[in-house]
Amino acid sequence: MTGVAGFIGSNLAEALLKLNQKVISLDNFATGHRYNLEHIKDSVSSEEWDNFTFVEGDISDYKTCSAIAKDVDIILHQAALGSVPRSIDDPIVTNNSNLTGFLNMLTAAKENGVKRFVYASSSSVYGDSKELPKVEERTGNLLSPYAVTKYVNELYSGVFRKCYDIEPIGLRYFNVFGKRQDPNGAYAAVIPKWVGQMLNGEDVYINGDGETSRDFTYIDNVVQANILAGTTTNEAAFGEAFNTAAAGRETLNNLYKAIVKGLKSQLPKLEIKEPVYRDFRAGDIRHSNANIDKIREIIGYEPMHTLEEGLEESLAWYIDDIMGDK
Repeated sequence: MTGVAGFIGSNLAEALLKLNQKVISLDNFATGHRYNLEHIKDSVSSEEWDNFTFVEGDISDYKTCSAIAKDVDIILHQAALGSVPRSIDDPIVTNNSNLTGFLNMLTAAKENGVKRFVYASSSSVYGDSKELPKVEERTGNLLSPYAVTKYVNELYSGVFRKCYDIEPIGLRYFNVFGKRQDPNGAYAAVIPKWVGQMLNGEDVYINGDGETSRDFTYIDNVVQANILAGTTTNEAAFGEAFNTAAAGRETLNNLYKAIVKGLKSQLPKLEIKEPVYRDFRAGDIRHSNANIDKIREIIGYEPMHTLEEGLEESLAWYIDDIMGDK
């Protein structure tokens, strides 16, 4: 698998090792962290850890991709440069990782006879489509270079299915959150960023009027989807992309209130500032909510955690991780 030192990749690797799978992994630490590998090691038994192999390298280098794809049964491709704002700031770097790197891994799978190729797509491919909930077959005009790369990933996968008879499956992630998601940096996702700011007594910023909505999806749901996609025998899944979400919808204003409530329940004396509103962020989709009928019917996915359940587990982890360092 690729992107193992990242938030999603490290959680996925941990789950696979606990299922007694052999995991050969790749990361260049562009956005992932070495300490996430230590978190994995601490979370599994020594026998399970013996099944883990790590290679430091970059998916933009084809030789590296080819080497990592040898003698494996399934590729779970999580490596990418995430973030809409990052792609607007530097589209060339985003393209190099998300398109060149993706094509390298897909080609390496083909050349090494690896049929099953599960990869991370994104809800950003829906662009300015106002339809809710989002249905896979209908997308809008793309709003960022990041969205372009993810959409082209899906196009390449469909073509490789037709031309080379491999089995690519795309998972359109909707605002994934959970343990190990980095709260720091300019491109941090909203939940870890807000939690980190609240725990550190800093200002919390809301982009726009706070009525922007998202389908926040807990990490365990995404891990489940990857495992199901990697093992399905349903040929209807191959060459397709699937919404991977909780099928819920929450505004940023309500998310802020939920995080405050959750933190206060665990840290009653914590003082949290009122949010500061600022301009809408360029490239952002206004509303996002997934229809998950397709992934339910074809690969048997069913979200195990709601936003509230995922937040409860995530906040406990962040409190321990952030406050434990003080």
